Amino acid sequence: MAENGEQRGEQCVRTEKELPIAFGNFTNQENWDFFYAARGAGNFSEWYADWPQLRILLRNHLSLPPPEELSILVPACGNSRLSEHLYDDGFRNITNVDFSREVISAMLKRNLRERPGMRWRVMDITDMQFASGTVDAIIDKGGLDALMEPNIDPRLGTIYLSEAKRLLKAGGKYICLTAAQSHVLGLLFRKFRFGWKVNLYAVAQEPSSGTTKQRAFMFVAEKYILTVVSQISFMDECSVESHGNQVQELFEALERENTVRAEYSNGTDTWHSLNDLNQGVQGNIGVLEPGRAVKLFLGETGVSRFFYSGLLLDGRPLPIPFSDQYGVLFVHSMQTFHGLLTSSPRQWALAVCHKAARLLIVVLDANHNVLAKDIESDIFRFIKQLAPGDNIEEDKIVITYADEGYKQKKNLYKVTSTLTGPIAIDDVIYFDPPGDIPTPGKSKDSIFRRLRFGRNEAFARSEALLSTQVENKKVPAASRTLKKGKPRMFESQPSDSQASSGDTKVDHKYLSSGLYKGLLSGLLLFSIHSKRTISAGRLVKTVIIGLGAGLLPMSLRNYVPTLKIEVVELDPVVLNVAKEYFSFEEDDSLKVHITDAMKFVKERAEGINSSKIDVLIIDVDSSDSSSGLISPEAELVEEPFLLAAKDSLSDKGLFILKLATGYPGVRTAAHSKLQTVFSSNLFSMPVDEGFSELIFALKKDSPVIGEEELAEACEALRRSLEHNSGDWIKQTLVVSKKIAPLRKS
Repeated sequence: MAENGEQRGEQCVRTEKELPIAFGNFTNQENWDFFYAARGAGNFSEWYADWPQLRILLRNHLSLPPPEELSILVPACGNSRLSEHLYDDGFRNITNVDFSREVISAMLKRNLRERPGMRWRVMDITDMQFASGTVDAIIDKGGLDALMEPNIDPRLGTIYLSEAKRLLKAGGKYICLTAAQSHVLGLLFRKFRFGWKVNLYAVAQEPSSGTTKQRAFMFVAEKYILTVVSQISFMDECSVESHGNQVQELFEALERENTVRAEYSNGTDTWHSLNDLNQGVQGNIGVLEPGRAVKLFLGETGVSRFFYSGLLLDGRPLPIPFSDQYGVLFVHSMQTFHGLLTSSPRQWALAVCHKAARLLIVVLDANHNVLAKDIESDIFRFIKQLAPGDNIEEDKIVITYADEGYKQKKNLYKVTSTLTGPIAIDDVIYFDPPGDIPTPGKSKDSIFRRLRFGRNEAFARSEALLSTQVENKKVPAASRTLKKGKPRMFESQPSDSQASSGDTKVDHKYLSSGLYKGLLSGLLLFSIHSKRTISAGRLVKTVIIGLGAGLLPMSLRNYVPTLKIEVVELDPVVLNVAKEYFSFEEDDSLKVHITDAMKFVKERAEGINSSKIDVLIIDVDSSDSSSGLISPEAELVEEPFLLAAKDSLSDKGLFILKLATGYPGVRTAAHSKLQTVFSSNLFSMPVDEGFSELIFALKKDSPVIGEEELAEACEALRRSLEHNSGDWIKQTLVVSKKIAPLRKS
């Protein structure tokens, strides 16, 4: 994808004269190849601004490291001269990327002699083949705007920004030249909340351009500390009056975003840097202080490749001596880590399990997608500074990688999707199996099949019980002592006969988590209350946003046969994986739509080609930890989507949302938006030990359902199920009593 606009450096936002609008789609590679072949390499062009207007702004943000060492990536470079100007200004480590082979070939020939150090790569900016944490600065001049053109897949911009964030080093900067249209700003604001310092600049106009043209803006996001959300500063030389609606709309969007950021900051826990701890803000960190718990971030701009979030625990006295003085546990799940942060009992239970006088827990997300030895090399200097006592020997620091306590593991399949990124399926046998295994298949060695999305920074995962069992084999856990020279990790795998896609079948009656049990009980409870049953003469029209492994729709079909289920999933690769490895099947009562969730819900709200929805379930995990959410995606708790969701519901419609976050301010802000849209009948149920919650909202505001009415509905549910058998009945009745009205924020 490439940039272009008016020639001779004239300040502009794209014009019809220069853009290839005849073919309409800015994401089509063949169209751009044709366009550049027709123009020729010497006919360069610029979007938004030329070098004289950009030089000072860019140099101010490209100060570290020295220009000749600074690693710069220019995505969607097109035939702009921006990288040539940077190179001539002393920045020699520049890589240019565009998916048009025609323009890359032309630009390479143009610069080969005068700028021999400049690199040019034919590459799609939504799937850049560079290692994580290797770039100091990304300078995007119009690339994101091209991806965000109307009528183009809305996920492309999200995927590209995830790639850009992955590539940046600790302290790295994403610099975006943009026309700042509202949908582009909305995406930038959401994607760069937690863990980024953000500034916005108005780019100076040429004196000859006057004040009538649209302004160009420079958005700068610096990779900072995951636990911090800061206000956005706006630097502008112009007044609102002199630039009309464009600047006015930007100011309004900026004010709304800073309001959100202020809400997110409320109630945020105190986190400390290593420098804070060395200065004594939590006492003498070099001395063990039993019962001390400190939330901290590790990493340093220009020193480490990544930033890390951690939790330091000084163990409470045990009846037996500690087996280790200092242990480090790497956790590969953002959800598990945030669960620890919000539950003191879980923290200390983990500390007791590891029997270390001091335990440092470090979370790794999808940005840390490198080898374990590279992570250890990057973080070890900080780990050593947190060791209790003086000069602890390196081989006395015990490093462990947590993988949910499995005995055996077999990697079955991996695939990379252009929409979802890396997808992995594996079979595992746990020491302590999760959930309640049905009696006929009960075994300590039951096999669980897991689906994991590698691009999701929260490492979202689905988990299913298989019908195959194997003999118990004791194998070492995935842990080791850090010793130079011979790093080892242990992983035992079930044999092909024990775990393969061909001779096993998923048990869709197994409810692996409190989430599914809670969702089932809430669905039945509110259906009983509204008298929405099969006796009404029709099936209950149910829509689930997010397929995953297909476990939720398959389980609901088994337990509640009165549902007519439609699932909305954007990625066809995910659907294929669900069918191939998780026994997912479509039939007359269960269909999948490959489409965008927002588009689907808006069409239902407008009554396009279909009737209203009786039950709408949002079961999507966040792909971006900087939103502060583990679930759902940030845009699904914004008012535009919530309003469309409410409008899509039938008169007695029920809306169900899974909400998970480790930040109190984010939870409060989400509650506030939900209460704005669903003003009266809004309910909550804690699941997963209170870390997550299920939100239930009725479309109708009256009559208002209070605690007394909920108790009556629970009793009605009990009577309706008393003639049924099975463990799930008992679980449903117990869990339904946890549903309560959502209190006002």
